[in-house]
Formats: sequence, C-alpha cells, structure tokens
Amino acid sequence: MTSAASAKSAASLPLTERQEERRRGILRASAQLASRGGFDAVQMREVAEASGVALGTLYRYFPSKVHLLVATMQDQLQRLHATLRRHPPAQPEPAARVAETLMRAFRALQREPHLADAMVRALTFADRSVSAEVDAVSRLTTAIILDAMGLEGPPTAEQLSAVRVIEHTWHSKLITWLSGRSSIGQVRVDIETVCRLIDLTVTPRPAH
Repeated sequence: MTSAASAKSAASLPLTERQEERRRGILRASAQLASRGGFDAVQMREVAEASGVALGTLYRYFPSKVHLLVATMQDQLQRLHATLRRHPPAQPEPAARVAETLMRAFRALQREPHLADAMVRALTFADRSVSAEVDAVSRLTTAIILDAMGLEGPPTAEQLSAVRVIEHTWHSKLITWLSGRSSIGQVRVDIETVCRLIDLTVTPRPAH
C-alpha cells in the first residue's frame, strides 16, 4: 500500500483524543510556518519539528505538503464558521448576509496574506489524491454560505446552484486579490453582485 493510500485508510478511522490533539498541533505548526513565509516555508521536516512529531508520523497524517495545507484551510474555515455562528451577520436580506459573511472571510485572510496564499496555492496544486480534503473545504464553504442565507428548510436545487456560482466567484476573487489584480474594494463589488443570485432563488417571481 502506498503512503497516500495508507494515510487515506487511516483518515477514514476515528481518531483517538491523543491523535486528534497531535493532528491539531500539526495544523497549528503548518499555519504558523505559512504565516511567516507562505507556501515555500511549509517544509514537512520543519512542520514535524515544530509540532513535536516524527517525520514518519507526520506523513501518516498528511502524505504531502498539499494535503497538509488543504487540511489547514479546512481548519481555518472551521474556526471562521464557529465565529460566524457566534456572531452572525445582521442584515435582513439573505444576499447581504452572505456577502458580509464572505467579506469577513476576506478580511480574516487579509490579516494573514502569506497563509492565505499558501492555502490557495495548495488548492490550485491539488490533484485527485487530495480530492477528499478539497471536497471537505468545499462542503464547509457551502455550509457557511447556507448558514448565512438563513433558510427555513433544505436548500432547493436552484439555491445550491447559486451557492456553487458564489463559491467559484469567491475562490476566483481570492486568487486575483492575492496576485494583486483586484483591490479589496473590487472584491466587495463582485461578491455583492454575485450574491444577488440568492435573491432570485428566494423571492417569488410575479405571475405572467
């Protein structure tokens, strides 16, 4: 069995409390190194040393740097999701709440540009072997948007389609902002524009 397959098999099993604590320590070390120097600063040997685990143990949790940084993004989004649940946006319209939620995420990333760049580069480099981690990030992003929408029941197919377009736009604007091709003001305009799709899915259309 390959190291990637071994890690995937291990990841499918529930972690013990000690293993979960070790995993959290690895993710903290990854985020700290990325915050200081971006993607290139996250070297597996240095992550192992910073988190106090053997290099072989680190590879059992995360078979590559890309796996590790995508998991780091998932961890950062989980923290953001918890904060948003404690302090949800107060706007009355669903589209405005989603736009404000995504801009909060942007402002959080703006405070840690090297970390943001490292995580986005990892997502860009991710191949099929990282699909489970990438899917987890996508599901979490969807959950954050759906929470902000404040739906009373399950989302419709049309609403989920709108959410996917919003996710793609958010990811695209994150890339253009990190590369210096979009200002934060331009990001806000584009996010607010795409979020208007939500109003089309929740507002009854007039009869002809």
